[in-house]
Amino acid sequence: MTAVTARAHTNIALVKYWGKADTELMLPQTSSLSLTLDQFYTDTTVSFDDSLTSDDVAINDQRLAPAASVKVRHVLDLVRQQSGETRFAHVASMNHVPTSAGLASSASAFAALAGAASRAAGLNQSRTELSRLARRGSGSATRSIFGGFVKWQAGTDDASSVAVPIQEDVTWPIAMVALVLDPHHKKISSTQGMQSSVTTSPYYPAWKQVVAEDLAAITPAILAQDFTTTGEILEANAMRMHALTLSANPPYSYFNGETLAAIATVQALRASGIACYYTLDAGPNLKVFCQEKDLGAVTTRLASQFSADQVIVAHPGPGITFL
Repeated sequence: MTAVTARAHTNIALVKYWGKADTELMLPQTSSLSLTLDQFYTDTTVSFDDSLTSDDVAINDQRLAPAASVKVRHVLDLVRQQSGETRFAHVASMNHVPTSAGLASSASAFAALAGAASRAAGLNQSRTELSRLARRGSGSATRSIFGGFVKWQAGTDDASSVAVPIQEDVTWPIAMVALVLDPHHKKISSTQGMQSSVTTSPYYPAWKQVVAEDLAAITPAILAQDFTTTGEILEANAMRMHALTLSANPPYSYFNGETLAAIATVQALRASGIACYYTLDAGPNLKVFCQEKDLGAVTTRLASQFSADQVIVAHPGPGITFL
């Protein structure tokens, strides 16, 4: 019984994924682009054991009931199919991410699971193959296999829907400041929210066009280290994604009052000459994109308005590693 431990970091989407084209294969409606972050990660250890009669899954030292571990067992089943492994597995996962609060904990969790389970089963998969496998647990996990700036190519089938690195060695001095406004579980899951937006928002077809245009513009901006263009695109893209939640039927929102206050603070900082831009996923927590030279001003302002322990500084992070 060989145990393998993998570490994967979260990512924050700069051009968002919002909507599935195939819920079984976890194929997205559009491609997307993200930045892997160094401060938030998951360590997962997997071992296959012939004494087990079912998969044994624990997250943060809490054993999950079978109903709560369906997605984990699905990924393990795929690994067993690919490797010929027949035994059940021990899975022990430690999440160093506020769970289900818009900080993409599922991305790091399923990327780490894909890596650890594959190696424990004797597979020697490429990062592209791990990206494909991680996607089956959580769409955004496909991007957490790689570090830095990463594009998830939507593809048309299981083989073609994978992530590719855009710039893993990020040398320009940028930071992403996470403002944790609510660390609790969100009331509407990303899966529920996406489905509602896809099926009921009259603006969803326009969203797909917006994503295509944003991806075409942000990729050369990143490669040119064009901070302003990158920031403008990621902020507009986030707000257009959230417009899909407000235009769904029934409408819903991931914002709370502090979210709106934080947005106003970022806008005020920018008006005062501090270049910074915000983004947020399916949760109330803001992530503020800034340059290293402005990091002190951004964090001081956010800490004074909220509290210092709500402000976490992150930088570009690495892809999957094995411990």
